[in-house]
Amino acid sequence: MKAFSAGLTLVNVATMAGLLLGIVGSGLDEGFAGLALLLGLAAAVYAWIGTAPFSLRKVMPVQPPRPLPKSKRARRRMKLNTPAAAPPLPRRWHFWAWAVGIVFGTFAVRSFCWLLWIDGNNLKIQSPNNLGDLALHITYIKYFANGVALWPDNPIHVFSSLRYPAGIDLFGSLLLLRHVDLIRALVWTGLLGSLATFYGFYRWGGAFGVAGFLFNGGLAGYAFFQKFRFVDYQAERIAWKSIPLTMFVTQRGLLYAIPAGLLLLVHWRRKYFPGDVDETAGARRGLVPWWIEWSLYATMPLFHVHTFLALSIVLGFWLLIGNWEMRKQIALLLAAAFVPATWIVWMITDHFQAKSILAWAPGWLQSDPGFSSSAVNFWIVNFGLTLPLMIALVAVVGWRTWQASIPARDRAPSRDREAQIANTTTSLGERELSPAFAFVMPAAAIFLFALFVKTAPWGWDNTKLIIWAYFICLPFLWRELILKWPWPVRAGVCFVLFASGFVSLIGGLVVGRPGFDIANRTELEAVATVVRELPIKERFAAFPTYNHPLLMNGRKVVLGYGGHLWTQGFDYAPIEQQLQGLMRGAPDWRERAQALHARYLFWGREEERAYASSAQPWRGKAAVVAKGFWGTIYDLEQAAPPVRQ
Repeated sequence: MKAFSAGLTLVNVATMAGLLLGIVGSGLDEGFAGLALLLGLAAAVYAWIGTAPFSLRKVMPVQPPRPLPKSKRARRRMKLNTPAAAPPLPRRWHFWAWAVGIVFGTFAVRSFCWLLWIDGNNLKIQSPNNLGDLALHITYIKYFANGVALWPDNPIHVFSSLRYPAGIDLFGSLLLLRHVDLIRALVWTGLLGSLATFYGFYRWGGAFGVAGFLFNGGLAGYAFFQKFRFVDYQAERIAWKSIPLTMFVTQRGLLYAIPAGLLLLVHWRRKYFPGDVDETAGARRGLVPWWIEWSLYATMPLFHVHTFLALSIVLGFWLLIGNWEMRKQIALLLAAAFVPATWIVWMITDHFQAKSILAWAPGWLQSDPGFSSSAVNFWIVNFGLTLPLMIALVAVVGWRTWQASIPARDRAPSRDREAQIANTTTSLGERELSPAFAFVMPAAAIFLFALFVKTAPWGWDNTKLIIWAYFICLPFLWRELILKWPWPVRAGVCFVLFASGFVSLIGGLVVGRPGFDIANRTELEAVATVVRELPIKERFAAFPTYNHPLLMNGRKVVLGYGGHLWTQGFDYAPIEQQLQGLMRGAPDWRERAQALHARYLFWGREEERAYASSAQPWRGKAAVVAKGFWGTIYDLEQAAPPVRQ
């Protein structure tokens, strides 16, 4: 637990220090990056010292001391007859913990050691899901490392500042500025993030929690028993896709957000429910110091906004129903986090100028023809047994909490442990709030919110919220329901829950073996050499694609890839029309370039293919900055030198 807390604190403090230094110094450089990493390392050491060790062994109630006899002989006899307290035995991993650990390790090594690699003259990636996402992350990493003033202009949209929670990319830029190879930084960030995620899930939900993360799925994967072939059956026409393959690998912010969110949940469970069966009973003291709790929560929007929203819903629920002491501590945390969190949200939403993405959209994706043929079929195929079990969990936990709230004189005697909750609950007025109720009910609220309110232009992005409802419920689903059933039933339920996701996970790891080209190394290096001499603040007119050599070198273009722009809430069609007119050589191409703030024009293979009919009127009229096998860069603000006779 100490290393877990220290590692997350290092990333958090180094990233925030880099952000503040980049704001004060109008950009990052090698010195600022070194200072930010040094501050992060110092905070990590302090976090290591202050974090309490994790223990799964319950502390027995302290017995009052027995009065000592007056006689010395009686005292010696009493001492001899009192057994010495045995030290707690370390808890050993059981078979299923080793099993899911091996699968998790296989997934992490396969996914991140081949995240981005060199194959001759090409850069390749493993997953086709990651083509656009990884290219965008590389754009942001190199963009920050180029020394742009923070918070910067948007490199993929001409009339906006950066609208993306790019905290993990900012951290990557610190490593790049300290001369850590980009591929090596991407690989090790992924591997260490995977290790932290595994540890977080194991501490939060045991082997069942790890399996829930790895093997989420519904019924799609059972097509394996028809084809007997490992394929990611959840990749097409399935909304509840494999979390590891389609989210954890592609959305690099989750490498930090998931383990940090799990650390906060484990910390809050111990702090507010110290008698829970998986925690050390005793005083109400969490695992990490308050400053770590505050810093992880308050800065979460910089890394992943949906995780921050999910954690806020949990805290808001407790603020409403907790006891006085619990409310006081949560109110203090929320008040202290309000200013930094609001400032970060203000910054990453273009000073709140981004259009509101909240919209009433009941049913999630059940009405989307790309994911559903009918509402009933949508929920059954996507979630299988998972959704009925979660509904049953909410019902059972609610019923037990209601039963526990009935005065003992009005309740029939019961041997059920849930009726004996005096030592495992938090008082709520005259009622008792069980740990299961305290976590499962806000998880249900998160799911219902994601089910009815769209939080992004693309409805599938609500999955970023749904996964947290799922993660929070996993340990209680096991403990409150499945664990109480006979072992053959438990085995059958776990098979039905996880078999489909297991097939899809293994299939997804196998399918990308040949790799997919993302860039040409020679072209990237040649363009990097040329644009390094051009002002970083200037913008280029170029064809909007995700892996353009300008973007892959961290330079600004008028428009980036349309899919990225759409998911960030941009209505980019008018600008795209202006850009197309410019690139096709419209008579007013100079005025269009000025309106689009494009000083330079890049003409390469992508532009030659997309605008083959262009008259290229800038040739001979605009100065040529550089030219090579990769294409030509024109300075639209400087006239071409006269041709010598």
